[in-house]
Amino acid sequence: MPSVRFQWRCGYKLQHGKKKIVEGPHSTLPEDEFFDAVETGLEKIEEDMQLRFKLRLQSQISQTLVNVPHEAVAEGEEAREEFGTGAEAKSHALWPEIDRVCKEQLHYAREGVGQDGNGWQIFADEGEIKMYKREEEVNGMVMDPLKAYHSVKGVTAREMCHYFFMPEFRNDWETTLEDCTILEKISADTLLFLQTHKRIWPASQRDAQFWSHMRKINDGLDPDTRDMWVVCNNSTDYAKQESKNGKCVRIFLTVILACQTYLPEDYVKGQPLSRDDLTCKVTYCSVVNPGGWAPASALRAVYKREYPKFLKRFTGYVIDQCKDKPIMF
Repeated sequence: MPSVRFQWRCGYKLQHGKKKIVEGPHSTLPEDEFFDAVETGLEKIEEDMQLRFKLRLQSQISQTLVNVPHEAVAEGEEAREEFGTGAEAKSHALWPEIDRVCKEQLHYAREGVGQDGNGWQIFADEGEIKMYKREEEVNGMVMDPLKAYHSVKGVTAREMCHYFFMPEFRNDWETTLEDCTILEKISADTLLFLQTHKRIWPASQRDAQFWSHMRKINDGLDPDTRDMWVVCNNSTDYAKQESKNGKCVRIFLTVILACQTYLPEDYVKGQPLSRDDLTCKVTYCSVVNPGGWAPASALRAVYKREYPKFLKRFTGYVIDQCKDKPIMF
């Protein structure tokens, strides 16, 4: 019998007898084949995304486009002094939760992984990228906390967080994204999203409802840090929105992207800066409850494969977007 990978590649709908394979604890699909099918589905999505990106690039080269200057991004709402302070969101019902979770996650991001047997295990070590996890399960569902570190040349903390926060760029770097809807614009630096992801057979389709807040951090900075920005995402039931197709399994997540800009030790304040002078240190922390059911070993295998790819893809995207544009602090 052909392998699951072969049948998925050929576009067949795999069935065992007359039972269609579905996600669940009683699934008839072995764990290794479940992982094989999900891995192949992710590969196909990534291939499609790369093709779309190449076609879009060719179209841009062949046409004369009006380019919006990079500094123009900071001329509107994002340039206002209140941006990144949460000042305009403080009257919203969600603000106490947003402020509390952001402070908790920032504290969590600043904590090291330590060498004291606190459960952190390194699972990816690729150059500047170091990724750690703690194996945790809740009611049989994998909910491993993740902490990743990266150092990126040529961009600022503001730029890294800008591209992570702004929804208009998300389709460019988040491969599994099908649809991203802004349910409410709480303020320029705080948005409420419903995000639907593509279905990756045999897993059920998934979505997430969460708020996202971008903030400038002014306290507790290292002496040689130029600035620090964070983006915090957290699931919420506020104004609960049903799935777009009524069939999605809801993901519950807490994520923080914390970024710091560093300049050369011999830099003298007031001197012109080039992108060669910039280093952005990135800390990414997440706890995700994928909802539904999937085999623990398959989920951990997918995470091990996909998380390093995600961080490299996203940071590479930001470098590419910023390389020929003025520096944004």
